[in-house]
Amino acid sequence: MHPENILFSPLVEQAIELAAQWHDGTYRKSRWRDPAFDPPDEAVLRVPVVAHVTAVALIVQRAGWDEETVAAAFLHDVLEDFNRFGQTFRREQLHRQLGEAVAALVEVVSEQKFDDEGRWRSWRDRKEGYVAQLRAGVPRAAAISLADKLHNLWSMNQGLASGLDIFNDGPNHRGLSAGPEEQFWFYKAVISATLEHTDPRLEPMRARLAEEIDRFRVVAGLPQGDSG
Repeated sequence: MHPENILFSPLVEQAIELAAQWHDGTYRKSRWRDPAFDPPDEAVLRVPVVAHVTAVALIVQRAGWDEETVAAAFLHDVLEDFNRFGQTFRREQLHRQLGEAVAALVEVVSEQKFDDEGRWRSWRDRKEGYVAQLRAGVPRAAAISLADKLHNLWSMNQGLASGLDIFNDGPNHRGLSAGPEEQFWFYKAVISATLEHTDPRLEPMRARLAEEIDRFRVVAGLPQGDSG
């Protein structure tokens, strides 16, 4: 059943609740918009991670994907991100609570942060592994990835356009883990990996991400031609 034919999905509702609980008290690296209200002087307003996963799931739903894909989009960061208590969410937990289809999709779009000996992998190794998973995966996982990267890169572009130095730590924000050339390489690699999948619903998603990549080249001050 297509999303437009579902008024209410218990599966998606459960995914929303799980995502909200897991990401409770965790935040995006930066905020580029002005605050929506005046907080107390000592308070710092940050963007909850749940705002990001909701945006990703809405992109997936608007692109016409099924409820399992939308549910996985809400959960696409739970295997990858620690919660505020420093805990990790295990794949078997996800399988048990949301089913194998959702767990498998989330696994494909999750970076493997540690190697077989438990050591933290480098940024490039993690990204290359992610791209390989995406290439070998399924169209539904490609859709989640494209939506995720679209929202991430759009947010980065908004920050750069507003004058925020997203690549270095600053007041009330954390810099990205890699510089503009590496980021440019990664987003292009994601599009390239999804070309392995021919579902027509992916085409507008790739095109929209490509627009943001072109915009990133300009706002990040990268030269013309391929980087990375």
